Amino acid sequence: MRGAADRATRRVRRLRRESWGFAVGSALFFVGVLPAYSSWAGPVWTNATFFAGSIFFTMAGLIQLLLSGRRAPDTRMNRADRTDWWAAAIQFAGTLLFNASTGAALVAAIIEPDRVGAGWRPDAWGSIAFLVSSALAVVATKDRGELWDRDARTWHGTGLNMLGSIAFGVSAVAAFVRPATGDLVSAAMANFGTAIGAACFFVAALLARRTIEEPPRRA
Repeated sequence: MRGAADRATRRVRRLRRESWGFAVGSALFFVGVLPAYSSWAGPVWTNATFFAGSIFFTMAGLIQLLLSGRRAPDTRMNRADRTDWWAAAIQFAGTLLFNASTGAALVAAIIEPDRVGAGWRPDAWGSIAFLVSSALAVVATKDRGELWDRDARTWHGTGLNMLGSIAFGVSAVAAFVRPATGDLVSAAMANFGTAIGAACFFVAALLARRTIEEPPRRA
């Protein structure tokens, strides 16, 4: 009887738990840089959109960290799991940095909305953390067969997240404020990099799946 029940169990692919947060967060970042949205919403709500997106990123990053080996790395862990844990930990730190920068931008928008301009753009430290995390994820993906959860890393997800991190890095450079003039290096490139990065993160989140077993449906 037990064997028959096991054979009747269905194996299905479902969106990973952390993917929901990454997908919503990415969508909010993408919407936030759209000129039509920022013009309609105004500086306060535009920056509130970025801040909300960063909160979803942080929640998703925490879930991913807790699921990546489920403990801090030690000598008992293989290299793949250890690298995967560090990739998730550094990514989580990056999301906290984005919490700080988006929160500061929101406060500035509330206090002096006329001086905020187009709103928040990726900061350097958060972007560096994402780049380092993405590089470690590439290393973990090379040995994904040794991961405790093979679905945690896939080449399409790792590649898209790397592209997204690079795009956020380009945006951070373009958002550098020139001391002499107070202008950005390139506002258009900063917005474009943020949009491309958010789109890459969004698609990667939707492609991240996990295999679960479901009991057979009763007639």
